[in-house]
Amino acid sequence: MPESADPRDRLIVALDLPDVEAAERLVARIGDAVTFYKIGYRLAYAGGLDFAARLAKSGKKTFLDLKLHDIGNTVEEGVRSASALGATFLTVHAYPQTMRAAVRGRGSGLKILAVTVLTSYDDADAAEAGYALPVADLVARRAEQAAEIGIDGIVCSAAEAGAVRHRIGPSGLIVTPGIRPAGAEAGDQKRVMTPGQARAAGIDHVVVGRPITGADDPRAVAQRIVAEMEDA
Repeated sequence: MPESADPRDRLIVALDLPDVEAAERLVARIGDAVTFYKIGYRLAYAGGLDFAARLAKSGKKTFLDLKLHDIGNTVEEGVRSASALGATFLTVHAYPQTMRAAVRGRGSGLKILAVTVLTSYDDADAAEAGYALPVADLVARRAEQAAEIGIDGIVCSAAEAGAVRHRIGPSGLIVTPGIRPAGAEAGDQKRVMTPGQARAAGIDHVVVGRPITGADDPRAVAQRIVAEMEDA
């Protein structure tokens, strides 16, 4: 399992906020307690990509959670554009053609993460979408394909981390959303764990949003999460 020199890198704060101004305020409040931030659709479409570039230039790490999935050339060129923003991580959906295109476009500084199955999905959701396999088997199959193609890591729930690690080996990254500190509500996530449980399960990076962004003292919450993972 890859190790970061800075334990703060294990925590990725999801900036699921309405605008760049709100994101800037939160980052300022958290200060040096966090080194890594995730930007998804909501903020990306509100000026968040320029903000991501500024974060990267300031020394922070950025995770562009854009879940690319399109024809190969479009994905490849999109990945090159993300790399030019200084992003550290970028997500694509775990379909073979999409992953191959992303690998071609990633360059040297960007790591591609494959999204296997959204952590808001359970077996009933997968069946409704037309998949014959249960979620755990679908995640394992897609993780194996990603490793064969050369993807840098996998986004999956902590519940599937062991099976994913078995398929991607010790050098692949595992990044896990759906992480909630003890006592926090699960929200719209259906497969959740605490930060300590996730770290003990072999997770490299955990993604936490609302428990931090909605806290009265987001810096303190972030520090507790980092400490919990260090103690796991």
